[in-house]
Amino acid sequence: MAVLSASVTSLRIFGDDLEPDEITQLLGCKPSNSEKMGDEIIGKVTGRKRIARTGGWRLSAERLEPGDLDAQISEILDQLNDNTDVWKGLAARFRADIFCGLFMAEGNEGISLSSETLEKLATRDLTIDFDIYDSSDD
Repeated sequence: MAVLSASVTSLRIFGDDLEPDEITQLLGCKPSNSEKMGDEIIGKVTGRKRIARTGGWRLSAERLEPGDLDAQISEILDQLNDNTDVWKGLAARFRADIFCGLFMAEGNEGISLSSETLEKLATRDLTIDFDIYDSSDD
């Protein structure tokens, strides 16, 4: 099995009553981007305007080629407060996950997560969400 061509990873926290400044204070790090419910958002690529249906706070890691989820998840979580009470409070109030975009150049590529990474996710009550993209034009 070939190594995954590329990966992108972000911590995402969403909720209708989410206040980005509160999340920043609790986690001790500024987000890559954030919004309150009702804020106007302008698409980076399209320039289209839309209204945020919920509040959001996101911290992204650098895109890696070849993909390396362990490194990206560590890059994100190592910047943040590791107090489990803070994370449990966030998990009780908001929807929080690690989003992983996996980009394949061939039909059979793979990636794994270490037990250390899985433990970091579990102690923070974070789920992991995968979007997998193949290289075909179809």
